Amino acid sequence: MRNHSESPGNESDSPDGVVERIVAWSVQQRLTVLVMVLAVAAAGVWALRTLRVDAFPDLTDAQVQVLIEAPGLSPVEVERLTTFPIEVAMNGLPDVTLVRSVSKYGFAAVTVVFEDGVDIQRARTLVSERLQSVREALPTGADATLGPLSAANSEIYMYTVEHADAGKAGDTLDMRALRTLQDRVIRPQLRTVSGVTEVNSFGGEVRQAQVVVRPERLVSFGLTLHDVVEAVESNNAVAAGGYLEHRDEQYILRGLGAAATLDDLRNTVIRASSAGVPVLIGDVADVRYGAELRQGAVSHDGRGEVVSGIVMMLRGENGREVVERVRARVEDINRSLPPGVKVIPYYDQTDLVAGTLRTVRTNLVEGGLLVIAVLLLFLGNVRAALLVAVTIPLSLLCAFLGMRWLGLSANLMSLGAIDFGMIVDGSVVMTEHFVRTLHGDEEAGKLPSTREGMAARLVSAAREVARPIAFGVLIIMLVYVPILSLQGLEARMFRPMAITVAIALFGSLLLALCFIPAASTWVFQRGARESKIAQRMERVLDARYARALAVVAKRPMATVLTALSILVATLFVVPRLGTEFLPQLDEGSLLIAATKDPTISLSRSVAMQDALERTVRESPEVTTVVSRVGRAEIGSDPMGVNQADVFVMLKPRDQWRPGLTKDSLEREITERLEEGVPGIAIGVTQPMQMRLDELISGVRADLAIKIFGDDPIVTRAVAEQVAGVVRSVPGADEVQIEQTAGQGYLNVRLDRAAMARFGIPMAEVQEALETAVGGRPVSQLVEGSYAVDVAVYYPEALRTSPEAIGAITVPAPVGGASGGARIALSQIADIRLENGPVQVSRERAQRYTLVQSNVAGRDLGGFATDVRRAVESGVKVPPAVFVTYGGAFENQQRAMARLQVVVPLSIFLIALLLWASLRSWWMAGLVLVNLPFAAVGGVLALWSRGLHLSVSASIGFIALFGVAVLNGLVLLTTVQRARARGASPSDAAIGGARERLRPVLMTALVASLGFVPVALSHGTGAEVQRPLATVVIGGLVTSTLLTLLVLPTLYAWIEGWRSRRAARDADRALDPNLAFSGRAT
Repeated sequence: MRNHSESPGNESDSPDGVVERIVAWSVQQRLTVLVMVLAVAAAGVWALRTLRVDAFPDLTDAQVQVLIEAPGLSPVEVERLTTFPIEVAMNGLPDVTLVRSVSKYGFAAVTVVFEDGVDIQRARTLVSERLQSVREALPTGADATLGPLSAANSEIYMYTVEHADAGKAGDTLDMRALRTLQDRVIRPQLRTVSGVTEVNSFGGEVRQAQVVVRPERLVSFGLTLHDVVEAVESNNAVAAGGYLEHRDEQYILRGLGAAATLDDLRNTVIRASSAGVPVLIGDVADVRYGAELRQGAVSHDGRGEVVSGIVMMLRGENGREVVERVRARVEDINRSLPPGVKVIPYYDQTDLVAGTLRTVRTNLVEGGLLVIAVLLLFLGNVRAALLVAVTIPLSLLCAFLGMRWLGLSANLMSLGAIDFGMIVDGSVVMTEHFVRTLHGDEEAGKLPSTREGMAARLVSAAREVARPIAFGVLIIMLVYVPILSLQGLEARMFRPMAITVAIALFGSLLLALCFIPAASTWVFQRGARESKIAQRMERVLDARYARALAVVAKRPMATVLTALSILVATLFVVPRLGTEFLPQLDEGSLLIAATKDPTISLSRSVAMQDALERTVRESPEVTTVVSRVGRAEIGSDPMGVNQADVFVMLKPRDQWRPGLTKDSLEREITERLEEGVPGIAIGVTQPMQMRLDELISGVRADLAIKIFGDDPIVTRAVAEQVAGVVRSVPGADEVQIEQTAGQGYLNVRLDRAAMARFGIPMAEVQEALETAVGGRPVSQLVEGSYAVDVAVYYPEALRTSPEAIGAITVPAPVGGASGGARIALSQIADIRLENGPVQVSRERAQRYTLVQSNVAGRDLGGFATDVRRAVESGVKVPPAVFVTYGGAFENQQRAMARLQVVVPLSIFLIALLLWASLRSWWMAGLVLVNLPFAAVGGVLALWSRGLHLSVSASIGFIALFGVAVLNGLVLLTTVQRARARGASPSDAAIGGARERLRPVLMTALVASLGFVPVALSHGTGAEVQRPLATVVIGGLVTSTLLTLLVLPTLYAWIEGWRSRRAARDADRALDPNLAFSGRAT
């Protein structure tokens, strides 16, 4: 066992290749190598300090949102007049893959999705240019703008603006004042923070100057509503008078006619009476401050309404740094606010970032310590163990440098898959070989005494393992390359991980080939004795392994059949695993999507949210509950007043009731809400997950079933059938049909014949409806640097019921048949309450109705398959209607389909590299036998832990294949070298396997133990990495057993048969008679 290094094999005598020359150069230029390593380490430290840090990679696709404000228009008119023309324009853009839209009352959002790889700034430019051509066709008062340049993780900081006096919460005047502070003081300052793209205001009441017209006064003065509107619009302006010269000086002329106070509005002249007395606005209307009509509100902890703000980060910025800057600015703002008023955060994404980074840091440190412990135990040489351990931080610094150069962020995915054991594999093999060689030389009394002799001996030893190390690490790197071919969401998630691991592995390879040999000339200049414990352990392991291998090698057929039986048995386990896209990341908070009846009013919706918040607060794990009802005045999320997002902030997990899990807490809250707050449909998710699902697929559920068709009544009927079928499938949870109908409409159908009889123009009636009832802003009141909208209304009593609307009068022409009489709307229109659409959803230029469902207690893939089968057999779909499936299931299907191509491609590339290293296809095939048996351990490990086969687990199999191949390659290279020295196939196989026992065990142990903290972790974000780590650990167990027992057996069996056949062929070539008799036989 010890003397193999004294008589080098054929590889030592062969001409040096590139790898061998690199090793020799590194030993000769050891100071240069050391300086280069220190320089890279310093650059890596700089990269680490400047690296962008996030909880999760940016998973948002290349999409641009167009936000449309169309005040007063119903969803149908919004779709017909604004959404449809914009969709038509966007569908013609290059590289567009999807256009979808949602039209609601007075608002719409059109999402334009581009192909992956399209520069987001170019995409926004294309959309903006096309939008310019459509703007002219939009109805009067409607406007379309681009949404903020944000991503799924851009809502980084949410806060409320509160008064210290809790008794004032919900007071109308106080809410208006707080909203004014938010809009005029807080929001402008936060928008100047570097990295912030937008600050959305939400809740409270926006101040508005209101001209409330008294109809009876209009009649007495012989005026019309149009006269008042025209007076407000035309008598509120600044005249540009040019300039004049006076006594050699120039003066700018200004005509200051803009209204600055309510008195200015009151004293605005409408016209003079017949007696020459001016009629003022104040004579016919009450002028006062009020609140804008609103479509949203925010409530807090069941204590009533509050004012809120949402800070959105610019896409691609460093989340941690942006939040730190926002926090610092908030401190400054709080000092400048009136006494008792404060900005109080309720959601801070850095808590999630800090939690995930803490998880990654803990896993890396614990994994690193376990790796060092294995090195000390097996190598029995402290200097050797520390030398290998040094390559861990150096490889990591190489990864940081590459990430900084490529613009990747440090997050759970990019750093969580780094396994220190995998990184040090090359250094372990090289260092172990040095220790074994030098210890054998010392025992034989042949240890070189000079520095030159030691350097030559190290180079000679390194040449024996350098090539398999290089090819083995390159193979591990290579298995990650096909991950770069993934598309969509899974590509954005796993590409950074593959690149980071590949960079770290490449750094570790250079360190194994350059730094380890160079540093060894100092570290091992006096030899490398192994400790007594390590020698004793190796003797025990070798003796037991030799006995086991001898038993197995004598029964090759039984060994192969046993291995195949285990493989076949495992194939029956695979269908039981179930499939899912990704395990759910625990963000440390909840988001409850609450949906009420479509006809509900805003005030009633807020009251129900107060009850909901008090009910949620009954769980002691809950710290804060904030509800966002509807949408903000400048909306980016098309929600109606019947919808609410409820943010539930939770205590740290160690402060929860013993034994309580997050799933059980969700069930507890859901059951309590169903009992205590009836009339609300509940869906539970998480803030970032909800935002991501909504941005990527337009839905907030695991499975989305879209029923496309032009007739909403037909698609609704099909949707109800589909929902009924889905509810019957085991695992269905929170099955809902998106509410598209049921909105109350007060339809005023104008009778053109009656209008013609009275001589009333259409514009007069429309103005009465739009302005007097809807409160359309007609001008602005200037208050310093700010402007307040001026709106004209009828008194509230004339706009609260169908009868009151019908009593609104419009003037008939003075010279007409009615002689200038006031005609009630009820005389010229049919006014009635009816139901209509709540929203209109469109995708790929067609309307659709959505059925969505979450999954509980089973895997997503199996559930979706059962749902599809049940829908196809139980729902009759009429002509011109078709059904599609999407949501997280769509991502999973695409990812699995791509992996079915990627994994075989990865195996093929591994085979090519193996052939390049071993120069033998049959030996390359022998190493590849490792792969299915490595997969056996991974599958059984997933099954034993109750984990599903996800994209994360699939990536684990890819990583596992690389390590499994490395061990097989190192072992077969040693066996091949022994065979080249003249050993029989059996002796070469058994001798080579015993020689490589320690490095194989070490590489397998360090790779698996490096992932043990990840597999057992319960920190923030650990759920996503757990399947990956479980697969690698379980797979390495079976792979190592195969490498040590089955691989040598198969080699001896096959090589023995090949040797015997070669001998027979040689004999036949020498003796033709023997050849003839052989053929006759």
